[in-house]
Amino acid sequence: QVQLVESGGGLVQPGGSLRLSCAASGFTFNSGTMSWYRQAPGKERELVAVITSAGGSTNYADSVKGRFTISRDNAKNTVYLAMNSLKPEDTAVYYCKALTYLRISYWGQGTQVTVSS
Repeated sequence: QVQLVESGGGLVQPGGSLRLSCAASGFTFNSGTMSWYRQAPGKERELVAVITSAGGSTNYADSVKGRFTISRDNAKNTVYLAMNSLKPEDTAVYYCKALTYLRISYWGQGTQVTVSS
């Protein structure tokens, strides 16, 4: 079965950095479009970043452009989200999403990121 396991979340001070990882299994990873979403308390889940199957194209929410970088390692079936210059408003549960070549979506369980002094 498809599994997406996020890791790397935690507590960080404003201005700090974190790198999230999402290890995928159970589908053809190098054919899937991978995304990171986040959901803050009381808010809807929002798209943060997306990367195409070969990694040739990325897209970001305006709120994270220039601070976050999405990347993937198809040999390791893993997608990453490097987050720099973190702000308190980046506090949320971050979710990994896979969109397979069959156009089926799968979600990870989420990892908490808290930005606070």
